[in-house]
Amino acid sequence: MQLNDFTIKEAHDGLVGKKFSAKELTDAYLDKIEKENEKIFAFLNVSRDLAAAQAKCVDEKIKKGEEIPLLAGIPMAIKDIILVDGVGCTAASKILEKYVAPYDATVIKKLKDQGSVFLGKANCDEFAMGSSNENSAFGPARNPRDTERVPGGSSGGSAAAVAANQCVAALGTDTGGSIRLPACFCGITGLKPTYGAVSRYGVVAYASSLDQVGPLAKSVEDVEAVFSAIRGADPMDGTSVDSCQKTKKKQKFRIGMPKEYFAKGIDPQIDSAIRQTLKKLEEQGDEIVEINLPHTEYALPCYYIIASSEASANLMRFDGIRYGYSAENDANEDVKDLADIYLKSRGKGFGPEVRRKIMLGTYVLSAGYYDAYYVRAQKVRTLIKRDFDRAFEDVDAIIAPVSPSLPFKIGEKADDPLQMYLSDIFTISINLAGVPSLAVPCGNAGGLPIGLQVIGKHFDEDTIFDIGAKIEKLNLR
Repeated sequence: MQLNDFTIKEAHDGLVGKKFSAKELTDAYLDKIEKENEKIFAFLNVSRDLAAAQAKCVDEKIKKGEEIPLLAGIPMAIKDIILVDGVGCTAASKILEKYVAPYDATVIKKLKDQGSVFLGKANCDEFAMGSSNENSAFGPARNPRDTERVPGGSSGGSAAAVAANQCVAALGTDTGGSIRLPACFCGITGLKPTYGAVSRYGVVAYASSLDQVGPLAKSVEDVEAVFSAIRGADPMDGTSVDSCQKTKKKQKFRIGMPKEYFAKGIDPQIDSAIRQTLKKLEEQGDEIVEINLPHTEYALPCYYIIASSEASANLMRFDGIRYGYSAENDANEDVKDLADIYLKSRGKGFGPEVRRKIMLGTYVLSAGYYDAYYVRAQKVRTLIKRDFDRAFEDVDAIIAPVSPSLPFKIGEKADDPLQMYLSDIFTISINLAGVPSLAVPCGNAGGLPIGLQVIGKHFDEDTIFDIGAKIEKLNLR
């Protein structure tokens, strides 16, 4: 029996049925990581001892005849911007290369309560800033479907680990598409929950009004299982809320197709695959209607103004004094005074994309530009949210592309930040509006995955899970 090709339910049933132990299951995934990580580099570090201890605890409960939760013993990867007590957390940055987390993020506490097994910390773009995972200070993760291509970013390591059967499921974060794009590029499923549905406490902040933690897995059912475990209000995160109301089950849905997302510039193969999926849903009784999201064209500049501004404020804490890399302790640096420590620590510790975001954000927030850029961007954000609110008065959900292009080759866009930013053109509006979105595979082109996203109303994850499951049953991968 192959022990590293399971869904969550399959693994759970095997553990409960005593077909294998949690230790055997964990060892199978750890061995696969050891054999393949040099090639795919989905993991920045592997927590073998922690995983072994967690698996042993689950095995003891099963041996005693105790009932175990669905996620007990399930091997998972954790994006390396989510704190796990006693485990290194680098945020894929040199400035945090030796940082060890002193506490658990709330989502980690919840998964520990479930008995999940943490295999290690997944590679990502530095401080989650990127669309390809090429901004990792330690080297890019690679797409298991074609290792010459990117896995998407910023949660590229999490997606690659799931797609390569190096874990059953993974946690990522999504600020402007960072769960959905990697899920799409790697041919798996990923959820960007409603803003506030999941606590951000213990997650290294990029843009606090946009960041959201979410799961990546092989199926809609698995994504829903992890989301159910991590959702809910947290007193440590004032933006989090309880949202456990269940939506009444429907068999047929009215689905919006935004004309702004099927415009010039999208790869014809992606356009065709999504239109075929919509046609099949229509044949099953769903109603497909064209809708307008008129302020979509302003989303990209709006997003980068807000995200960069919040990033510049959030990253002020990495100053070479409190924690992380310090030029003062570097024998290769000649430090003269406190200002020198700040400048040299941040200059050497941060990579080029992070420095770019900090400089842009600092400029936008500076005197004379705050009203012209940041305040105006927030007003545009309100208009974008209003577009979605109006659309959802008429439809149950919206289906759109995740990416305008197929997974691109490593290095193909690395020297052109604007082209890289355009990879997020279809995902960033969702973060600005705060609504949930589920990335689901819907085909392939020459062996490369194609994905779509099912966008829902605030806190209506149930509906997008139901539609995602319908798409999954079409067997379009």
